[in-house]
Formats: sequence, structure tokens, C-alpha cells
Amino acid sequence: MSRTTPTFYVFHGEDEFTIREVVQDFKQKIGDAINIREFDDPKTPAAVILSEAQQIPFLADRRLVVVYGMLSFLGKRGAGAAAKEELERLLTGLPLLPDSARLVFVENTTLSDSHPILQLIHQTPTGYVKKYDVPKNPVAWIQKHVQTYDVKIEPQAAQALASVIGNDLRRADAELDKMAAFVGIGGTITERVVALLTPYVGEADIFEMVDAIGRRDGYRAMTLLHHKIEHDEQDPMQLFGMIIRQFRLLLLTREVMDEGGNVASVANQIGQKSFVAKKLVQQARNFSLQQLEAIYFHLLDTDIAVKSGKVDIHTALDLFVGSIT
Repeated sequence: MSRTTPTFYVFHGEDEFTIREVVQDFKQKIGDAINIREFDDPKTPAAVILSEAQQIPFLADRRLVVVYGMLSFLGKRGAGAAAKEELERLLTGLPLLPDSARLVFVENTTLSDSHPILQLIHQTPTGYVKKYDVPKNPVAWIQKHVQTYDVKIEPQAAQALASVIGNDLRRADAELDKMAAFVGIGGTITERVVALLTPYVGEADIFEMVDAIGRRDGYRAMTLLHHKIEHDEQDPMQLFGMIIRQFRLLLLTREVMDEGGNVASVANQIGQKSFVAKKLVQQARNFSLQQLEAIYFHLLDTDIAVKSGKVDIHTALDLFVGSIT
């Protein structure tokens, strides 16, 4: 017995990037844009959606209709009687779609298993649902995804990129695209290439060093410090400036946190991207406001001592890490 081809689909979950790629694949298979219709407004009437999906394709055998955010909008608590009526129209109309229909509902959030449309899919052979979760191991994802650009990436380079993009796959893809163009087809993305082309990679190393300081792990902090100077050939004065900047951000973050602020308020008040703010909040928990103030002013005093020639920068960095840990 042949398997029934779905006529309506639900793609939901936090992995927005992969869902977008799946939808793009649908579009490419349809081909002619005249047989593709997209709706970004979740308040679009169900009757309009169903009518579009029921239309006969023009010189083709399939018609694609993509709807964004509609199911989560209709299924949210307190949506009201009108939303329930719209859901009922979908529940009635979806099983009746013609074989030519490809109606795709896209939700960049995870729908409850109890959502009426998901329940319908479990009972209807022409429905299909798939949940896309953000990968738990972004390093493995990067190593696999880079193959689509016909290049390779060193494990350390993948780790460096993952340390700054986290689970933001869209940003990871953009960075890989840029680096693949830099190394060329068949080339290899190294850790140095990542550091050269990707913002915040240097800051990621500083984050790790400050993490070690927060844990009072002097050996690890000192190892990272000398690795940056000797292996990565980081200019010591530039490195010192990055450390000062990091503790200034931590001081500002701690002030916001002590006033009851969260990651969003930190990002807004100190002007940082959300993924950076999240790291700052995690790190600031290792210090009290008083400790951060003392460290920051100690750094400023050290900066003056270095610039006035009282101490050389290498000694100053070693003394700083040693005194804090």
C-alpha cells in the first residue's frame, strides 16, 4: 500500500535556521513563483489560507502556501472566540485539501502536543508535523554544515566559532559562508581564520580567562594569558585593553543585576547583543559589585603604571592575574 502524500505540514521548534532551509527546499521544488504564496500575518483569515491552497496550480502539479506564526497565535491562551472559530475552519478544511496543495505552517516556537492542529495530524494521513530543536552540540553541527560550502574546518576552529555564536545557527551559517569564500573551495578554515574574520572571537578568549579568574583558578587563567601572547601573538597592550573592557562590562552588568535586571535589561542598558549579555550575566555571578569595583580600579591604576613606565606590560599582566586569583 503506497504512502499518502501530505497536503498540509507543520514545522515548529526553536531551530529557526533549519526550518527556513526546509521551506526554501519546498520553494525550489515548486519552482515558478506564480505557484507560491506566503502569509506573514498570523491574523490572516483561515478562509483565505484554505482558498489559496485549494487553487489549481498554473501549468504545474503543486501549489505551495506558507503561513508564518498562525498556529501559535490561534492556540495561545486567551485567544478568544474568534480564534477558536478560525481553528475550527482549519480543522474542517485541512483534511479536504486537494492533492495539489502543499500548505505549510511555520512556527519558530514549539507547539504543545495538545494543539488542535497537531491532534488533527495524528488522525489524518494527509497531515505531517516535524519539530526542529536547536542542536545540543553546535561544534558537531558546524563541522557537518561547513561541508555544504565544499571546505573543511579544523576542530579548534569549529570550537572557537561555537564559543561565540552558541546555538545561533543562522549566524553560524553567515560566518561559515564568509570564511568559506575567504579560504576558497577545498580550503580549510583554521582557528586563525576564525579569529581574523569573526567578531568577538578574541573576546571569547577573554571570557574564558575571566571565567578562570572568577573560579580563582590562577593556573588556568595564567595559561590562557600566555597562550594569547605567545601562541596567538596577541599584542600585550591590546590584550590588556580587552581585559579592562571586559571588567568594565562586568561591573556595569553587576549593577544592572543588583537592581533586579535580567539578560534583556543588561543587553539594553549596556548596549550589547543578547548572546554577549547572557555570557556577561553568567560571569558576573562569580563576583560581587564591590569585588568588580576593586578589580576595575586596580586595572586602571595598573594602566597608568604601564603607560608611565613604572612597570612593563608583561609583568603587569602576570601580577594582575596572580593578585586576583
